[in-house]
Amino acid sequence: MTFFVRLGGTAHHVAVDGTGPLCVLSAGLGLSWFDWDPVVPLLAPYRTVVRFDRPGHGLSAPASAPPTARGEADRVAALLDALGHPGPATVVGHSVAGFHAEAFARLHPTRTAALVLVDSSVEERPRPARTDAVARAAGRVLSAAGLPAALGPTARRAAVRNDRTPRDLVRRVYGTSRVLRGALLENAHYGAVAAELLALRESHPLPAGLPVTVLAAPDGSARWERRQRALARRLGARYEAAEPSGHLVMRDRPDAVAGAVLRTGQEGA
Repeated sequence: MTFFVRLGGTAHHVAVDGTGPLCVLSAGLGLSWFDWDPVVPLLAPYRTVVRFDRPGHGLSAPASAPPTARGEADRVAALLDALGHPGPATVVGHSVAGFHAEAFARLHPTRTAALVLVDSSVEERPRPARTDAVARAAGRVLSAAGLPAALGPTARRAAVRNDRTPRDLVRRVYGTSRVLRGALLENAHYGAVAAELLALRESHPLPAGLPVTVLAAPDGSARWERRQRALARRLGARYEAAEPSGHLVMRDRPDAVAGAVLRTGQEGA
């Protein structure tokens, strides 16, 4: 079931499937709700699975403000309120959404049953925050030149290997200036969100005993594996490796993602 809910005055595209304990899936930069499609059938028999597009992503309306770690955590909480699901929920964040999921667990501890980070972004020393002026200007120039419609779907197919998403759906999402601008805006504030999360780690500890799993896709990179293992140690998390898999673990190894969610969620039950 897909529909729209208005959060903070912005229309958010949402998909809900299955029954059982609550599970929220949030994808990385520039991705959409349908990137979780391979995982949903594996979770839906056991979980109520909520997917949503952040502003400027998928089918959601453009962002009205730059992203922050607290803002994205509060967005998840507002979404659960709008759906009538107070929680607690297993929160799953992929790539940059790993920042958002961890922030949710720290800022809304009573609403968090478990935390799963899927090849999450890791920044030990975030760079100083950048303004979004350049990102907004670039979005306007590229959109005026018609590049989203011309190159957006092609770029999507180049970035996502073995993509089985229907071409008309890819065009509907990635042929728009809205998604291009949303991705540019999130990328421009990536360092600021990472720095904010580091500060939250000092002021807002994770709930005692919270089940946490770091599911990584080393893909042959020893350095990335070390960083993911270090993240797991810092969070007191279980470390799992999805091999073989690229960064889009939900597409390459949906079984690994579903298994991590179910095992971690059971610990929090």
